[in-house]
Amino acid sequence: MQTNGTIGRTLGFGCWAIGGEWQSADGQPLGWGKVDDEESVRAIRRALDLGVTFFDTADVYGTGHSERLLGRALGRRRAEVTLATKWGNLFDERTRTLTGSDDTPEYARRALTASLARLGTDHIDLYQFHLSDADPARAAELRDACEEFVREGLITAYGWSTDDPDRAAVFAAGEHCTAVQYRANVLQDAPEMHALCERADLTGVIRSPLAMGLLSGKRGGRAPEAGDIRSRPPAWLPGFGDGTGADPAWLARVEALREVLTSDGRTLVQGALAWLWARGPRTVPIPGFRSVAQAEENAGALAKGPLGVERMAEVDRILGRR
Repeated sequence: MQTNGTIGRTLGFGCWAIGGEWQSADGQPLGWGKVDDEESVRAIRRALDLGVTFFDTADVYGTGHSERLLGRALGRRRAEVTLATKWGNLFDERTRTLTGSDDTPEYARRALTASLARLGTDHIDLYQFHLSDADPARAAELRDACEEFVREGLITAYGWSTDDPDRAAVFAAGEHCTAVQYRANVLQDAPEMHALCERADLTGVIRSPLAMGLLSGKRGGRAPEAGDIRSRPPAWLPGFGDGTGADPAWLARVEALREVLTSDGRTLVQGALAWLWARGPRTVPIPGFRSVAQAEENAGALAKGPLGVERMAEVDRILGRR
């Protein structure tokens, strides 16, 4: 995937939430709670109508359900979009349980074959390694496997979903590596990853652009429902207490930023996306969604574009970054 030099006008939709409920082997929720599949399909099709042409999922989201649902929703419009998915996790579709991981090249091929079937397509535009802390030496083998997938026409390009710039650079050495997926938002910047994208000519696919909902402006201090990963947040998910909802200190930062992010008629969500577009010319945020209304609000950010220089400086001042 490339941004084609269009600063502040590339938006993707992340399809983790529409996978529905799933869990780890010890019962840790890994989804976002219950979903309405028909509403998810309507939301995807509405996003298409509003100009969203990049959709990011993973085979493990909903243990296959997100891929199946996305493939169904796209249908004959598959050719209109850039389709991204990920591999590396093992799961049981029947019990909706994460069962382990596999970083071998042999499994990468099996996972790719399965994803193509679930998505109902003959190729994937961006295939991403999903094990963020995998061994770099093994990653080099996987990079070579991805080059073979490109030669076979099974994928167009590939990348790594990792927050480690050194690991991402291993994949970036490959001819057809075009992207790295990493966490970034106005509350949790990732300057080293942004810099890597500039140096290595990569698109930065930005996950958690709304800080797992903290920047949606809708959750407040309400406790997440059972089956929502935020109800029992793992160690890598800051900003939420165990079963108690959002951390008051994080909510206070959101409130401090509200006025500047909602400038020029933006919603808080749209302001958070605008900050990311202004943060770097290669950033492509992929906010999640579970309804048509959320899809419309996310897509509405396209018309507003990136925050201006003065607004960005105000954000830095509020957060004490400069």
